Parts: sequence; structure tokens; C-alpha cells
Amino acid sequence: MPFLPSARAWLAAPVAIACVAFATVTPGSAAQAAPVGARQPTAAKPSGTVNVAYASSLEYLDEKVVAPAFTKATGYTFSGRGASSGDLEADIASGEITPNVFESVGGDNITPLEPKFTNAYVQYAGTSIVVAYNPKSKYASQFDALASGKEPLSKLFTLMEQPGFKLGRTDPNIDPQGRDFIYMLELAQSYYHLPADTVTKILGGPLASPSSSEIFSEASLDATLQSGQLDASSAFITQAIELHLPYIKLPAAINLGSFADAALYKKATITIAGGKLKKGSPQVIDITFIGTPTPAAVAFVQYTLSKTGLAQYKQGGFTLLTPTAFGSPGTLPAAIKSELGT
Repeated sequence: MPFLPSARAWLAAPVAIACVAFATVTPGSAAQAAPVGARQPTAAKPSGTVNVAYASSLEYLDEKVVAPAFTKATGYTFSGRGASSGDLEADIASGEITPNVFESVGGDNITPLEPKFTNAYVQYAGTSIVVAYNPKSKYASQFDALASGKEPLSKLFTLMEQPGFKLGRTDPNIDPQGRDFIYMLELAQSYYHLPADTVTKILGGPLASPSSSEIFSEASLDATLQSGQLDASSAFITQAIELHLPYIKLPAAINLGSFADAALYKKATITIAGGKLKKGSPQVIDITFIGTPTPAAVAFVQYTLSKTGLAQYKQGGFTLLTPTAFGSPGTLPAAIKSELGT
């Protein structure tokens, strides 16, 4: 079933698998009479489209790197839609969109779709939070000093409290990056022994407020920073690397990128819309099928988890993880099981 059009969705062509018919060769036929050593016809690559709903932080990698390489390698084409993981989860659950594959930041936007839409997902890459900044900001020299280590990182949080400082982030109620940024601030407040009101001062109000002037959609946040409208913004390190954004790297104790610090990350919490309590955790990328896997979808997931696909993630700044399935791994196609770590 293809994506359905909506105010936030695009139209993707239905998957069509081309079948190649092989004619039976009979005695005396032209094929039989072909000279020995004649070039045999090359088997045609399959055709069809995989519709992928992906977290906006994967847009550059999916659209600019993975899609063309995947098509060249397999013959299938790629059609993608980027948005916050929470928005995509909601749109899939409501039937507003019907992708073949869903790539999410974290599994907590996939598990609510089980078992109606999916039964298992695979974790395969990790990332971490950084603070990206505008090199033309009036605070640029201070950012540069922090990024180079000339100034202690504790000063970053004092800087972000300044009146008039223009900070951009995403809505923590629907976007994992929005929550990660707040977890990072909470961890930093403790790690650097900052005043108890540091987090709320930086956020300019309640932690889960969706109406803060600092909040932008994940799809537009990077462009807003690049345009000069912001001094700094939340970002995953992979986005900063791929989009050539200057950024300030943060220590493992607060950047949500270390599995060794998972217990520490859990101490950072936020209660989002609906009264749901969320806790910090190492940030990972997960992939899952939505509905019955199509041949194009199986080929895409297999390509993503292959050595070639994972190498593209590594080049984009991601930390590679051994592909591991969660949920009901037995429901995964055999081609995907073969790519999992043992």
C-alpha cells in the first residue's frame, strides 16, 4: 500500500516488480542456432520503489548518499519522507502514511506500532548530541574558543542563558532530538555543578512546552541556523558533519553517545504531553518494516545493514553498532536475519 497524500506527506508510486519471462528454446530456433561464444543477454535488475519514512536527521545521508548508491546496486528506486520520529509514528498509526520502511531515532517510536504495523526492528548505528553554531553569530569568537578547548565547556551554558541569545531546538513532545537536548542540559547542570535553574533559563520556560520561541521543526532547524536567524542550535554530530556546520563537541557524560554511560543518562528525565515520562539513553538509529515487506523494502533494509551500507553511515559520522534485532526477530525476512550480528 503506497503513501497516501496529506498536508505533510508526499505521493509515492506503488511498488511494481518487473518479471522477466524466459522463453523455452526449441530445436531449430534462432537461439539454438546462435554461434558458440556469442554474448548472452544480461539479466535485468529488478524494478520498483521503496517508500521510506525517516527521521529528518537522516535526510542528507538517505537522499544524497544512500538512495543513489542503493539504486545503482539493486535497480530499485528510493522515495523518502523526512519528519520527526514522533510525527512519523503518529502518521503511520493513523494510516495517514503507509511507508514500506521506517527509520527512527530510538526504538520508542517503533514499539507503539507493534504488532499492528510491525513486529521487529533492528538497531545498527549510534550518534550523539552537539551544539551547532552560526560562524557569523556575534558570539562566534566565544563559540570558537569553546570548540577548540581554549575556554571551559561550562561557559557554554552560561552563554546560552544570556538575554537575546537565539537558540534553536525541536519539540521534545514529538522529536527524540528535542528530548535529547534537554537531557543533555540536565546532565550538564549536574556535571558542571551549575545553578539549579540553569536548564529552565536556557529553555526560557517549562521543559516540555511546545510553544517556546526556540522550537522549530527538525526539517527546518539546520536551515534556520545556516540562514543566520539563530546563534546556535541542537544537532546530532552526524548532521553537523554532513552539513558542514561548526559545532561544539560535548563530553561522553552528557552527550548521550556512550553505552558505557547509559545508567547515568537515565537520571535525565522529562514528562511530555500525555503525562509520559521519558528517560535519557544512548542515541541509536533503528529500522523496521511497516506492513508486509515488499521485495524493494527487503532489498533496502538489507543494503542498509550490509558492509557497504554501514560504511556510508560511518563516513557520515555515525558510530557503527552490531546490527541487533528487537521485538520478534523471527518475523524478519531471511535476507535480513543474515545481516544480524551473532
